[in-house]
Amino acid sequence: MIQLLGVVGSLAQTFLEGKVEKQKAKSEIMKTAAQHDSKWELIMAESTKSSWKDEIITIVVLAPCVMAWIDPDLAKRGFDVIAELPDWYQNILYVTILAGLGLKGLDRFRKK
Repeated sequence: MIQLLGVVGSLAQTFLEGKVEKQKAKSEIMKTAAQHDSKWELIMAESTKSSWKDEIITIVVLAPCVMAWIDPDLAKRGFDVIAELPDWYQNILYVTILAGLGLKGLDRFRKK
């Protein structure tokens, strides 16, 4: 009986040690992924220092708001025209703007 308890205890210890090692491996993977992610963001920030892309996207996104203030009917007609464009083209517009602003920003809105 005592031998059986020893075997069960040894099995339990081995199981727990395996779980701890698995958790350590997961933690190391997450740490490495976070480091690579930070390096990627730094590279992208450096490459966009002289880019006008963000400014152009901001102007395009804000233009309807300005137009709605100046001539609401014209702004409404503009949105009606955009709504009539093919879905594939509208999706290209969305993806282009999201890529310009950074797709990671989309995740922040989804979590809320």
